[in-house]
Amino acid sequence: MNKRVFLIVLDSFGIGEMPDSYRYGDKGANTLKSISKSEFFACDNMRKLGLFNIDGVDLPNISAPLAVFARLGEVSEGKDTTIGHWEIAGIVSEKPLPTYPCGFPDHLIEEFSRLTARGVLCNRPYSGTEVIKDYGKEHLESGDLIVYTSADSVFQIAAHEKIVPVEELYEYCRIARSILVGEHGVGRIIARPFIGVPGDFTRTSNRHDFSLEPPEATALDLISGSGYDVISVGKINDIFVGRGITEHVYTTGNTDGMKKTLEYVKKDFNGLCFVNLVDFDMLYGHRNDIDGYAKAISEFDMWLGEFVPLLKDDDLLIITADHGCDPGYIAATDHTREYVPFLMFGKNIKSKNLGTKQGFFHVGATVCAYLSVNADICRYSLF
Repeated sequence: MNKRVFLIVLDSFGIGEMPDSYRYGDKGANTLKSISKSEFFACDNMRKLGLFNIDGVDLPNISAPLAVFARLGEVSEGKDTTIGHWEIAGIVSEKPLPTYPCGFPDHLIEEFSRLTARGVLCNRPYSGTEVIKDYGKEHLESGDLIVYTSADSVFQIAAHEKIVPVEELYEYCRIARSILVGEHGVGRIIARPFIGVPGDFTRTSNRHDFSLEPPEATALDLISGSGYDVISVGKINDIFVGRGITEHVYTTGNTDGMKKTLEYVKKDFNGLCFVNLVDFDMLYGHRNDIDGYAKAISEFDMWLGEFVPLLKDDDLLIITADHGCDPGYIAATDHTREYVPFLMFGKNIKSKNLGTKQGFFHVGATVCAYLSVNADICRYSLF
């Protein structure tokens, strides 16, 4: 009989500051608490699973939750997408990926400009929506690429789709990826295409991430190497550079990601369906949009009510996150160093409170153990 695991990452859905959050400038951050204050917040289905019963969550809980639940702390150095997902898949990063609060060094920008035969605008930390507002007109006139970063380990390239066709922008990202290695090996090179006219620019859904390759085997490698399917929905394939993934589909946002995941629950496969829902982070956390984040979580929660009844007797559902991005944290619009939830539901699995566990790697270990993968990581399983 086939075994199926649906692992859903709610990108940036933190549930409260970690003890070392002060080191990252995030003391007091709490994504869940911030969005729970919105009139649009509704999480009845995750509440039933045990979300509000997790350590440190100060919201009305229930006496008999349906899932195994825990609070997970990150042990890697960092608070970004790449390191968070790597740790979920079993890799602990002892050093943070490089960041560039003053922009990228001249020699890197000069080499990038030489290889792309285009000039560079900006080259400093910037909001993704503000950077096209401030530099978009100059980009249209000059054809120069808008290069910017953030508090995360990213090299982002924004370009208008009429000036730089999407595939050409992707090629520029590949060039940047070939340059940014070693000590300058940032976690992700991100293509940020946009459309529109000055005063009315809009980023499109043609974003694409070119990630640093994982430094060692991940849970995905172990699972697919054992003959199981590893299906990626959303940007998972980009984060792991396709490593260990047997099938992938991209998405245009949360709604599309949930639709595609619903399609997979109705299909026969044997292994893991790994899903990332990015809008929480990209559209709402980074923009300090509390109501938007609350609406997005409420949409997911409502979808969950449709999804869970479709699970088969031997299916396993795990819901977690990769970091925080508190939209109510006025000090910044960047990721926040927070605990993340762990909710594990199966029709034949008894609910249990596991308290607080250190290490996102417990997630990948649990998936491997459930699929009977013979690997050392299984000793960290939460079964």
